Amino acid sequence: MTAPLVAVGVVGAGGKVGRAVCAAIAADPELHLVAAVDPHHAGTDAPGGLPISTELAAVVDARATVVVDFTVAPAARATLPWVAERGLHAVVGTTGLDDADLDRLRAAFTTSSCLVAPNFAIGAVLLMRFAELAAPWFDTAEIVEVHHDAKRDAPSGTAIATARRMAAASDRWAPDPTEDVVAEGARGALVAGIPVHAVRMRGAVANQEVVLGTTGQTLTLRHDTTDRTCFTPGVLLAVKRAAGLPAGLTVGLDAVLDL
Repeated sequence: MTAPLVAVGVVGAGGKVGRAVCAAIAADPELHLVAAVDPHHAGTDAPGGLPISTELAAVVDARATVVVDFTVAPAARATLPWVAERGLHAVVGTTGLDDADLDRLRAAFTTSSCLVAPNFAIGAVLLMRFAELAAPWFDTAEIVEVHHDAKRDAPSGTAIATARRMAAASDRWAPDPTEDVVAEGARGALVAGIPVHAVRMRGAVANQEVVLGTTGQTLTLRHDTTDRTCFTPGVLLAVKRAAGLPAGLTVGLDAVLDL
């Protein structure tokens, strides 16, 4: 017996990322794009010809069961509790959500699931896992993340998540030997004790490099993206698995990759 299509609504459907998500959902035979919402792009169509609505109610009217949110943090703070109140599942790629936001989502989603991922690119998720596995075997580590020049937050959510996972895996890092910081910020920002360097570069998409060092050796882990569609396979997988996740908040794509 063929499984029923998953009905999906996309919030932030008119932006570059939102349009890529809509196009991927519309092209997937297991999914059905039933609603597209974006108050900044009213009167236009999402990929596949679906008119973009200005009202969140469109996802309920269209009987969506999963809502995908790729907007900005202030908008998501209003949208996601509304989604939770209606018992809909959420897949969230919005950056800039802090620990307090996650606590609020954890409390709000009591009957449905909410998956928040700092990165939906499967290669980036694997990089975080590899860095976590390597951390206990090295004495020093630094992270360099490169993003396009329109990215609003720094460091990236992926870099922060990577540093925190590495720190949780090992707390035995050698002290920084720098005695004279000639230019403030040269050693990056400390996230969970690990230096993180954020680059905002025109022409880039999203890249991350983790460099670990110990006696006589270094290990470099790197993930590069060449197109914004890099995250769509991860989003599609999350949407298909959303109903099977436990009610409440899940952070990271690992839960649907079985890592």
